[in-house]
Amino acid sequence: MDIKDIPAGESWGCRFKTTTFLNDDGLPVDAINLALGQTHPGKPGLYEGIGVIQVRDIEQQRVQLQDVESLKQFTVPFSDCWDIDTIEWTDDK
Repeated sequence: MDIKDIPAGESWGCRFKTTTFLNDDGLPVDAINLALGQTHPGKPGLYEGIGVIQVRDIEQQRVQLQDVESLKQFTVPFSDCWDIDTIEWTDDK
């Protein structure tokens, strides 16, 4: 399945890769309230995850998704997404 062919109104997800700041375990990390000159707590690196597609921009060929592990949002090019498939939502309690 190609991202461009995803029907509107359906839940889809994919594997993706992006360059971001990572902690020592290889998970994305945010720098909150850094003062000028303060060191960022992470190191730049390549992160691969599985994300729920939230927004597609067909014109710019980018997708905004939410990583299922870190719950962080990333915007990545279509070319950095693969294994695109439907999402089955479950109510686990």
